[in-house]
Amino acid sequence: MSNSKLIESFPVEDAITMIRLALKEDVRTGDITSAWTIPADQKQKARLIAKESGVLAGLSIIDLVFQELKETVSVTLYKQDGDAVVAGDLIAELSGTTRALLTGERTLLNFIQQLSGVATITARYVEALKAGSTHVLDTRKTIPGFRTLQKYAVRAGGGLNHRMGLFDMVLVKDNHIAACGGVLEALAVVKKNNNSSVRVEIEVENLDDLKRLLHQGVDVIMLDNMDNETMAKAVQIVRESGDKVQLEASGNMNLERLREIATIGVDFVSVGALTHSVKALDISMRI
Repeated sequence: MSNSKLIESFPVEDAITMIRLALKEDVRTGDITSAWTIPADQKQKARLIAKESGVLAGLSIIDLVFQELKETVSVTLYKQDGDAVVAGDLIAELSGTTRALLTGERTLLNFIQQLSGVATITARYVEALKAGSTHVLDTRKTIPGFRTLQKYAVRAGGGLNHRMGLFDMVLVKDNHIAACGGVLEALAVVKKNNNSSVRVEIEVENLDDLKRLLHQGVDVIMLDNMDNETMAKAVQIVRESGDKVQLEASGNMNLERLREIATIGVDFVSVGALTHSVKALDISMRI
């Protein structure tokens, strides 16, 4: 996805909601330190600088933070979402009152650092899969309330989004299967209720259940916690069957393992670590 497409798809309304919560948490009745130490009319320029290598995401947050603060700050971007940076790179330059810059600093950095961390780790997983045609997917293991922003950051890093939530795709997992009495029983119930042709994915833990689901109209079969050898067999079974169902590998995925999985032939690998245990990218703001 190009940078222009990323900018178009940035979830502005959700970002504003989260920014309002963040400013209420941080600023509340005002930034007393800046108000007591800095003249109201003093103006400065500030620079956002990368302090380590990574991939950027969430730069639209800068303007939105100052809009919510009702402060006039001019923002010049030297990088865009999806761009790679190295330590020392100038990301953006901000110009406005010193008070405004310092009041918004922590909020905008919290967002951009976290989202850039997501984009950065996603880019590493994408790179690990480059030997094949397997795509990396995110999961629902996101910070509560932060999902659309984190999934945007996954796209900035070159990954793909899985379902946004419980409402936009059927994903039948082990507990659903147990409650229904089997994979075919669960699928039958789904088919009966799927009047709007929602995509259907079903999790399997063994090759027998995989075979049961072939030519049953399933869109995706998730290979859950299978070792690489078993996954390779699953790919072979599907290819020989002629079914066009896609395969997703899930469970215990790390960078080293993805380099091995890249050539097995699964369509997707889903990785919870893209969003649930992210290291923020180190970015600083300097007056």
